Amino acid sequence: MSSRRPWRLAGALALSLALVVGCGSAGSTGSGDSAGAQSGAAQTRVFTADNGDVTIPVAPKRVVATGYAVPALIEAGAALAGISTWRRGLPMMTAQQRATYDGLTKIAGETAAETNYEAIAAAKPDLIIIGVPKPVLAEINLDRLKSIAPVVAIGPTIPSAWRERSRLQADAAGRLDHFEATKTTYEKKAAELAAKYKSALDGVKFGHVGAYGDVAEGTFHREFAGSWGTNIAQDIGVNYYGEVKKKEGGAGDVTEYPSIEELPESLGEADAITYTLEADGSVSDAVQYVLDSKLWKNLPAVKAGKVFPLRYTEAATYGSALTTLDAIDQALTPLLDR
Repeated sequence: MSSRRPWRLAGALALSLALVVGCGSAGSTGSGDSAGAQSGAAQTRVFTADNGDVTIPVAPKRVVATGYAVPALIEAGAALAGISTWRRGLPMMTAQQRATYDGLTKIAGETAAETNYEAIAAAKPDLIIIGVPKPVLAEINLDRLKSIAPVVAIGPTIPSAWRERSRLQADAAGRLDHFEATKTTYEKKAAELAAKYKSALDGVKFGHVGAYGDVAEGTFHREFAGSWGTNIAQDIGVNYYGEVKKKEGGAGDVTEYPSIEELPESLGEADAITYTLEADGSVSDAVQYVLDSKLWKNLPAVKAGKVFPLRYTEAATYGSALTTLDAIDQALTPLLDR
């Protein structure tokens, strides 16, 4: 992978290479260090992350975050001293979160090559949380970062795992209580929408077209259950049928890139289809390529008028996923009249 690949594309494309590392056991494996407490130093604990067991502060005061950890820790109100840029998440931030984002020192850009080690050192962090896919870690000088502060890597794996991964990121930053409160709010809203759409969704098989097809290669992005475009809709009862032809690990377990000629085979059994919109409501070139196809127009779901565009499908925190729930509710409202 090129070191110039943006974090967001690494998240979408390199996920197929990333495996869950210790997800079930990740987190705190020790309480505050008594020796540190007796000497007046900050208490520490052992935290299990993608890069192994790391001794970190119990209550970090100056956290540097990159990649997917950025929105999670802004949302959790962590004590941030510096962040990487995270442009893909800006449309889903509240005004307060955006103000926080804008006011923080940027210590890295959208690619691993844009990591500014001098800026990270100048931020004087007591904890560095790296939120990039595991393959991208090879492009980061972890030894140099470790010479500055303890480093925990908690990156994305399969798309739907943002729930567990953002929890771990908040836990490492000492903000688990805030995380749980937002999670509860999300789950309440999802349950309300599930009740609202229960009858309308009963027995309906959905398919989804994502935004990462390649027009030049003549492929489209087919997402199944557990992928970026589908996992939040699933929380309100949307049933995405089928599975990838070959599981390749990570995102490759829930997404594939068939040729446009395979549209009838891939989506012919769908009773309804959702597809990804850009955050501003526009249609990407990759999706428009599908919508313009005669094969698309002949799909049963399309002929029946059961096609629903979805915004904010790249949410990776409970707070941003609340925005996604609103978008799903708006998109699926016509189902209630049928």
